[in-house]
Amino acid sequence: MATVPDNPPLAEVGHGRWRDYLELTKPKVSLLIVFTAIVGMVLASPGWVPLPALIFGSLGIALASGSAAAFNHILDRRIDGQMNRTRRRPLPTGHMSERHALVFAVLLGAASMLILAVRVNGLTAALTFCSLIGYAMVYTLWLKRATPQNIVIGGAAGAAPPILGWAAVTHTIDPNALVLFLIVFTWTPPHFWALAIARRDDYAKVGIPMLPVTHGIPYTRLQIVLYTILLILTTLLPYLTGMSGLIYLAAALALNARFLYFVVALNRGLRADLPIRTFRFSITYLMLLFAALIVDHYFILRG
Repeated sequence: MATVPDNPPLAEVGHGRWRDYLELTKPKVSLLIVFTAIVGMVLASPGWVPLPALIFGSLGIALASGSAAAFNHILDRRIDGQMNRTRRRPLPTGHMSERHALVFAVLLGAASMLILAVRVNGLTAALTFCSLIGYAMVYTLWLKRATPQNIVIGGAAGAAPPILGWAAVTHTIDPNALVLFLIVFTWTPPHFWALAIARRDDYAKVGIPMLPVTHGIPYTRLQIVLYTILLILTTLLPYLTGMSGLIYLAAALALNARFLYFVVALNRGLRADLPIRTFRFSITYLMLLFAALIVDHYFILRG
């Protein structure tokens, strides 16, 4: 199969259209990150979320997420050009030069830190910076290529947004924020390993040691089941600690039952499309689970 060259001829390299810059930020991922951060803000607030924290906190976290994603595009540009899933990204296709992408990533990161430090608080800015470095540098440059446990260890950076949102409101790191962190942290392996199974050949081709590549698909399926069980137990913590009520508990039980159905079917290998269907449902699962936290929180306030 022909691959996109690592460094397209200069004549083919462009400045990038606005859609290319938007794609660099991985907008769907960034929206999920901002949403989980907002949930942290909501649960940290005894009433409505203070507008400065909501507006500037969300903006700063969104810019940091976009910056981290752009750095990921830059650092992975060569392997992206060889993988079917990513070969049409702006850098492998030559729609944008590495220099323009780098300037864009730096500007987003700098704007994020400035907004968070000046308009929110120093703790949120510092934690967001650590998350940016954790994903863009530690995970992408080292963990991704070093160990099949890359997504487990690196998942800490992706699980940080609820803590960032909580800190934006309270200027502190609360134990309840850590509960939200644990939910996203334990959700990440089954979420991503389902995609890794679906894209196993791509990862094998570029030498990335994802779990299905190094340990095989049956072992990865089993790990997805085990982590999903751990996730189910973790999602009960908001109710058990008194952070949420029966509305959240009912939603969590229903969503967990559906997620478990997917992963058990995946483990049995019943259908070839189950890995990608499980991956897609996992995104819906997390969004609805965190939405239930918001609904439950404001229902309790009204009560």
